[in-house]
Amino acid sequence: MESFAEQFVSEQKIIIQLAVALLLGALTGLERGWATREQKSGERVAGMRTYALVGLLGGITALLSLKVTPWVLPASLLAVCVAAVMAYRVRMLQMRDYSITGIIGILLTFCFGAVAVAVDIAVAATAAVITTIILDNKNEIHSALNRLQEHELDAALKLLLISVVMLPLLPNEGIGPGGMLNPYEIWWMVVLIASISFVGYFAMRVGGTEKGILFTSLFAGLASSTALTLHFSRLARQTAQISPLLSSGILIACGTMYLRILLYCAMINPALLGHLTLPLLIMTLVLYLPALLIWRKHRNGTRVEQPALSSNPLDLKSALLLGALLTVILLMASVLKQWLGNAGIYVLATVSGITDVDAITLSLTRMSQTGLESTTVIIGIIIASSVNNLMKAGMAVSIGGRAMLLRVALPILLSLLAGLAVLLPMYSA
Repeated sequence: MESFAEQFVSEQKIIIQLAVALLLGALTGLERGWATREQKSGERVAGMRTYALVGLLGGITALLSLKVTPWVLPASLLAVCVAAVMAYRVRMLQMRDYSITGIIGILLTFCFGAVAVAVDIAVAATAAVITTIILDNKNEIHSALNRLQEHELDAALKLLLISVVMLPLLPNEGIGPGGMLNPYEIWWMVVLIASISFVGYFAMRVGGTEKGILFTSLFAGLASSTALTLHFSRLARQTAQISPLLSSGILIACGTMYLRILLYCAMINPALLGHLTLPLLIMTLVLYLPALLIWRKHRNGTRVEQPALSSNPLDLKSALLLGALLTVILLMASVLKQWLGNAGIYVLATVSGITDVDAITLSLTRMSQTGLESTTVIIGIIIASSVNNLMKAGMAVSIGGRAMLLRVALPILLSLLAGLAVLLPMYSA
């Protein structure tokens, strides 16, 4: 038989749980009452008092279901549901309001009270706060939906398909020569790069052109610095007066590419960051500093058209091609490593960097977990990223004109030399 002290503590716990159930109901009711504050008394189906009492009712019925019979809770939930439906049906007929948000809100409030008593207070509080935020941001959510384009929704669903549905189905074990290929890890890297590009796309989409070249270029480095280089180079040829600002944007995007590489390494093999962070940060700064100097010197409030990176921020066909490219590079790296040693990795990094830096970066980072020396991986990543930026420098000069030579090509070359200067002692060792 429990002692008086134990009974007192138990009763105190119940009182606290019921108080939380009441407060969580009042929290949701506060938002509901504020949203309908302009309606006359009696026109509101449920306000702050009603929601608070519904939350308390959920807590009490959960307590009774634990102490008396489990059927109390579902019966009470059904009764609340019937009462809410009847009340909102009258409102629907009188005011032509067909929204069922109020009904769902009342049922959730009842459940919050029950969870606070029968499950966990933290879980109930978290759910109640999130629900209240969703209810309070009705206009913002509807506005975002109105701005969302069909191909962007399609991209989001495809991202969920390749991550939530496909990824867990793949075997997480090595196959192929020497167990080099792990389908789960290869596809996880596909999901990683697709997610970063997706975030970069919407960061630019939300920011819009009013944020200027700096904002656009920064996030373009996460999505596609090559696409931004092409776009800004064409604009520089068409509008020479803003060519310096466009050059600054290209340098920022190219510098952000190095930060993207660090993000890949941090998520796949953080052990590489110890040696890779310094050279990549120096290469980034060598691009950022002249970009900011050029921008400060030539800024005049000119707005620049936001680059159209793609008609679809996530193309499933491109994701499949990337997965195939990762597989090929992993196999080629293994073969070239056996034939030519480290020189084979460097040759592959050079060739891969001409077209794409992500695939070789992810491949080498993955191989560093299976025995490839970290120094070889680091030098290979530096080579691939430098070659990729040199290609963009050539692209900028050939499309944007000779003015891009000093503003874009020279800083990129200096960035490459700075990275090699940092790596040279490491390689010599």
